[in-house]
Order: sequence, then structure tokens, then C-alpha cells
Amino acid sequence: MVKITDVARRAGVSPSTVSYALSGKRPISDETRRRVRAAVRELGYRAPARARGTARGGSRVLALAVPVRSGVHVPVVTQFAVSVVTAARAHDHDVLLLTQEEGEEGIERVAETGAADALVVMDVQLQDPRLPLLRSLPLPSVLIGVPAEPDGLTCVDLDFGAAGELCVEHLARLGHRTVALVGSPPEVYVRRTAFARRLVQGFTAAADRHRLASAVYPCEAGREAARAIAERLLREQPSLTGLVVHNEPLLDPLIDAFEQLGLRTPEDLSLVAVCPAPVAASARVPATSVAVPSTELGTRAVHLLLRKLSGAPVPEATLLPPRLTERASTAPRAEARTER
Repeated sequence: MVKITDVARRAGVSPSTVSYALSGKRPISDETRRRVRAAVRELGYRAPARARGTARGGSRVLALAVPVRSGVHVPVVTQFAVSVVTAARAHDHDVLLLTQEEGEEGIERVAETGAADALVVMDVQLQDPRLPLLRSLPLPSVLIGVPAEPDGLTCVDLDFGAAGELCVEHLARLGHRTVALVGSPPEVYVRRTAFARRLVQGFTAAADRHRLASAVYPCEAGREAARAIAERLLREQPSLTGLVVHNEPLLDPLIDAFEQLGLRTPEDLSLVAVCPAPVAASARVPATSVAVPSTELGTRAVHLLLRKLSGAPVPEATLLPPRLTERASTAPRAEARTER
């Protein structure tokens, strides 16, 4: 078994410096900390159970890496976090939140100090820079989100590609021929966030399959942004009658903006949302929606993680099928109603 003295020898420091570098209890220079962490990775050192504050061979703590950064809708993140904490507590585990945009460094710190037994990772990107580290660590992990190459990882998510397709298929059945997607803020797509990119892929594929005119518009939250995007949509897509919204703070602002521009929901414009069901149901015009099942996803992530900790086999990727609930915001296209 690799000892802390082995790490100290490899890094060229004292054992106490290794301890301080891993625990953060005393200030250590960045250069020394990097040398210590490199030695930890090279030797495969892991802090002993007693250093992780455990009397039962583990910390009984799960870490949740959920970077709160621009474009992230905090209420949805909170729903996921609560579901993870609730599921963990049901199995006598606590949850350590990693909320800073520190990427690999925060995960390394948790692994090296033994602060947690396992890790749930959110805000997954298609080419996520954290993936090589997650694959190399002995710390078990589960991703809420599916990167472009999930080999060697355990992932769970809503099938966002199928969700985008389901929204378009619903509008196509109602006779709509021109549709648009108002999506997440631009920086979410710039980061190549997996769920947002996959929903766009599904939306576009279904629109092409049904030979619909379609367009995708990233959008910031807020009433001014909603008004600006509504004006742009009507200018660039004058025959627009079907709208998919994957940006829940915009639901009511978009309905209001289009109404001010002369389009009522659903008489002139049908709207489908991808968001938590309570948000869709409480919109000014209750929105037909594909639910984002944050509670189920968080719970499944914890159950998968606990199975990994017990040594049980788990699937590589678990995709929850989307379910569409019809409400008052969608109706047959006006011309289609007239033709009937």
C-alpha cells in the first residue's frame, strides 16, 4: 500500500506538507501543491479511512460537482441537488457540494483528500475536460449527462435528442409547417453542453424528416430578450406557427411578447416547452411540455453510484425516455383547422 511518506519522497517534501497540501488546512504554494498532486496520481495514493473521518471504512459522503456558471438556470440546478441529497440521505450518506468553476482541480482535491467516497458530476459537456481525470481516478463517479464519448463512464440523463424529436412530431401532427426552437443562452452552446446540443440535434432531425421549415435561436433569459427574439422570429420566419422553448424562464415572457406582437397562444402560435412539469403547468398559458425529470435523474444517479461502491455491475448509459403532456398551449394550425 502506498504511504504518505512515499508521496512525500516522490514530491520532494515532508509528509506534513503532503498532508497540508491535500487537506488545505495550511497555505501551500501552488508549485508545491502541483508536485504533491502529481505524486499522488503517479503512485495511486489514497488517504486512509481514518483520515477521511470514517469508522466504517468510508466517509459516507458523496460529492456533487455542479458548476454554477453563466447560462446555468440555478432553480433547476437546485432541484437536481435536492434530489441527490434526498436520495443520499435515504442511504445514510451526506453530500459535499462542489459549486465553483474549478473543474478538474476540485475533483482532484476530493479524490486526494478522501473527502468523499464517490462523485456525481453535472453540467456535462460533449468534450468535457474532466473526463480523462474521471476515467483515471479510483473514485467511482456517475455523470448526469452524456458526453460524446461515454466509454468507461457511467451516465444517466433524459434522452434530450428524443425529447427534441417528440416536440417537433407533436407540432407536425397538429399541421404546423414552420417551427423554431428558442434555446438556452448562447454560452451554453459555446461550452458544447451535452443536453442542449442533443436537444438541438433531435429538433433539427425531426424537422428535416417532416420537411418543416425550422430554425434554432439561443436566447438569454428576461423580458427584453424575449421581446427581441420574438421580433426577430417574426421578421425571419413570418409563417411561424410552432415554437419549442428550452429555456424555462422565457415561457411567460415569450407568451406575452408574441401576444403584444399580435400572436395569441395557442390560437396563432403553438408552444411546447422542455422543462420541469410544475413550471410548464403554472405558465400563464399552461404549456404542453416534455418534462425534465430532475428528481428521478438525481435519485438514479445516487443509486447507480451506490451500486458501483458495492461492486455491483451498472450500465454504461441510462437514458430516460421523454414523455409529452398536452396542455393549453398547443392546437391545430389555423389553416389546418380551416381546411378541415
